[in-house]
Amino acid sequence: MTTKRNSNWIPEILYEEDSQIPFIEVPVGEQNPSLLFIFINQKTGEYEPGDDGEDLPVYDMELRQFGDLSVLAEKLSAEDYDKVRAAFGLENRASAAKKGSEITKKIAEKVNGTKV
Repeated sequence: MTTKRNSNWIPEILYEEDSQIPFIEVPVGEQNPSLLFIFINQKTGEYEPGDDGEDLPVYDMELRQFGDLSVLAEKLSAEDYDKVRAAFGLENRASAAKKGSEITKKIAEKVNGTKV
């Protein structure tokens, strides 16, 4: 999904102190990012001299794209979307939704103290 933006807002990936799951704060009036470009840096094991003669590690950098699956769910047929999910090692949408519903029901039962 291509969304025109009137600002130069750039998403920033943040982490809470006690979580390994990152988040992005989206300013009021901005769209959620549907695609993120991230450089993956990997040390090569080699070093090169820095400005002061110190050894600096050499990195291989590769630009990767990470997309919002909800955008694909909206734009693709159910069959094609399930193919994308399978490529990522995920269950098909119907199976995942059923399991998610069961988990939600168990949580509600524990919170409410009754069966739903």
